[in-house]
Amino acid sequence: MQTAGIIGGIAPESTIQYYRLIISAYRERKADSSYPSILINSIDMKKMLDLIAANDLAGVTHYLLEEIERLARAGAAFGLLASNTPHIVFADLQARASIPLISIVDATCAAAQGLGLRRVGLFGTAFTMKGRFYAEVFSQAGISVVVPELEEQEYIHHKYMSELVNGVFLPETRDRLLEIADRLKMRRGIDGVILGGTELPLLLNDSGGRAIPFLDTTKIHAECAVARMLS
Repeated sequence: MQTAGIIGGIAPESTIQYYRLIISAYRERKADSSYPSILINSIDMKKMLDLIAANDLAGVTHYLLEEIERLARAGAAFGLLASNTPHIVFADLQARASIPLISIVDATCAAAQGLGLRRVGLFGTAFTMKGRFYAEVFSQAGISVVVPELEEQEYIHHKYMSELVNGVFLPETRDRLLEIADRLKMRRGIDGVILGGTELPLLLNDSGGRAIPFLDTTKIHAECAVARMLS
């Protein structure tokens, strides 16, 4: 069994969910009552987000690479970033890290392909929604990625940073996000929604009866980690 190394703390709520999901998925696949080997390096979310907000992508890469190498020295066979936002520099990290990394974007794209999706909405932080890293990967698979209107993006980002990363999950926020998903379906013809923030599935744990799938990037990523552990 390979040891998984997780860059966590970005944010803490989803890091806890990663741990739970990896253990659950592992034990579903192993009938011997064993548990997986997991290392978690919980880093400073504020430091990372400040670097991203300043558009210091070289600084983000340097910071995350140091933390990945800390996991490698501790014995991790592969790594993953327990957050969508830092995937803005994933290609550079993958090229420079001493251990292989599992991309949440690649994993989610494969899941979307498996569902036959062709046009998906993207929710997440402002950095994720305004970034190109989801669109670039999905376009290679023939899938279009669309984002909410600017005012809606600002609402999602504000609620994400002020509520979700702090473990606050309010029904009125859930209702508004579902309304935004409905408008994206009507205006842009989406056939799925990427929950491109690893705290979002903690609030949008189902699609509220909508006929389109919500892609839980946290669960998808965790299941890929388990598959790698057992490969």
